[in-house]
Amino acid sequence: MASPPDTSKTTKLERYNSYIRRVNSTKLMAASSKLLFRATLLIALVLIFFFTLNYPPLSSSENPHHVHTHHNFLSSAFYGSGASWEKQVRHSSTPRRPNGFSVLVTGAGGFVGTHCSLALRKRGDGVLGLDNFNDYYDPSLKRARQALLSKHEIFIVEGDLNDGPLLTKLFDIVPFTHILHLAAQAGVRYAMQNPQSYIRSNIAGFVNLLEIAKAADPQPAIVWASSSSVYGLNTENPFSELHRTDQPASLYAATKKAGEEIAHTYNHIYGLSLTGLRFFTVYGPWGRPDMAYFFFTKDILQGKPINIYQTQDDKEVARDFTYIDDVVKGCVGALDTAEKSTGSGGKKRGPAQLRIYNLGNTSPVPVGRLVGILEGLLNVKAKKHIIKMPRNGDVPYTHANVSLAYRDFGYKPTTDLATGLRKFVKWYVSYYGIQTRVKKETIKNSDQLGESD
Repeated sequence: MASPPDTSKTTKLERYNSYIRRVNSTKLMAASSKLLFRATLLIALVLIFFFTLNYPPLSSSENPHHVHTHHNFLSSAFYGSGASWEKQVRHSSTPRRPNGFSVLVTGAGGFVGTHCSLALRKRGDGVLGLDNFNDYYDPSLKRARQALLSKHEIFIVEGDLNDGPLLTKLFDIVPFTHILHLAAQAGVRYAMQNPQSYIRSNIAGFVNLLEIAKAADPQPAIVWASSSSVYGLNTENPFSELHRTDQPASLYAATKKAGEEIAHTYNHIYGLSLTGLRFFTVYGPWGRPDMAYFFFTKDILQGKPINIYQTQDDKEVARDFTYIDDVVKGCVGALDTAEKSTGSGGKKRGPAQLRIYNLGNTSPVPVGRLVGILEGLLNVKAKKHIIKMPRNGDVPYTHANVSLAYRDFGYKPTTDLATGLRKFVKWYVSYYGIQTRVKKETIKNSDQLGESD
């Protein structure tokens, strides 16, 4: 009789194989856990990095005067490597006319920047905008301007002047012939509340732009916005480019004066062609809500009182109000007559053009007269409070001598205050949808002028 088969070896082998499988399974689970932990940690770090870029620190909310700069993560140099983004940049900056300019307009979402961008595009120049869309005033107005530019195939890159990698990326993509530098922290009085914003934008941002421009090949010619505020405590009238500007009355004015000296330095060392434009109280459609003519209009329509300043010796405050279309002509004229920069790769090859001009209306108007014109156009009596001008950096009187700009590029303002305000009011009541409260005559007269929005 045969003996039964010995199964002990088979049983032992199966037990051993089962043990090996359990060990391997344990090792696999441990490795998976480590991998999952590392992946989770990496995702957490990426999210922290993302939110740090896109949202201001919590401490900023404690400062009511902080200007938020909305850094869009997708518009950084990181996103700039995208083919679609680069295509938009190239398309917008490509000229449509022979020998047309390719212009980088900083502050393109702003008041003057929007109008200049449209004027340049209309004549066939390539225009690329740059704006950080901060909330110094209502960002929705800036976004509406952006939408207007988009209809004319003008692309605005959302970014900050102090973002060096982004600016470098733009110059790698586009060989700009010109820069129209209009981005700035504006406002005289606000400088007392948030001085650092003026240093970041008007000085640090300007220097960063010049650093990128000096290294470009070819170097672009630069036209940039200074301000009539640089005349400060000057008492000679009308203000001439030859008058002293070493007594600024506000931090805003001081940063603009610093910009003029910085421009001289980069012109002298690196051969950058630089033209500064001293704007005198620019007003008109799509204007800035922090300007007197704009918030006077709003407050008059809402039945709120308005403050009209007088000097300490009871004199009327007057401004050389300059209509936006006249300023645009001045900006374009400065671009057209700007000579090429003489540097290459950060090295100066010869003397370069350095200019400064007043762009004003040459006709100072008392603020009380401005209010009277608005009352007539709005068909509403203003509730006026006459008060002494506070010592907040404002000056009592501005008056531009524009003979130099007229001589060099034919600058000649043609719009008087009543005509300009009529055009502004037409835009204002249309934009905010309140024309029923305004004289029909105002709209009719504006239509007869044949202006366009």
